[in-house]
Amino acid sequence: MGVVEQGGRVLTLKDGRTKRFRSKQERRQIVEETLKRGASVSLVARAHDVNANQVFKWRKQYREGRLDLAPASSTLLPVKISDSLPVRPTPTAPARHRGKNKRAGIIDIDLGHARVRIEGTADPDCVRAALEGLMR
Repeated sequence: MGVVEQGGRVLTLKDGRTKRFRSKQERRQIVEETLKRGASVSLVARAHDVNANQVFKWRKQYREGRLDLAPASSTLLPVKISDSLPVRPTPTAPARHRGKNKRAGIIDIDLGHARVRIEGTADPDCVRAALEGLMR
């Protein structure tokens, strides 16, 4: 049913028509041809057997960064887990927190462009808000 040709994967439909699918790399290459000095979107589209309106849509996706080959969300962050906390003198807790049985810890976050250290008992909503702000 599917045939791979130059210019993307081609599917033959039941009624005999064909439908061509182009990879992000192919779409990106076609768009970049249209961005060269003196290039005509119409001529580039015809050369690749693509409708010019489709190329304009791909150009918009290209400007929005949607034709990037590597997804931005696949970045892994290093994590270190330790069994024990370093012994450090801690300031005296305010009276309202004395006697409560809460475990204090340390969270170190290094995002490359920012480093955050959270000591003591951390409110999960506060940590989430801080991380979301840093990831922007």
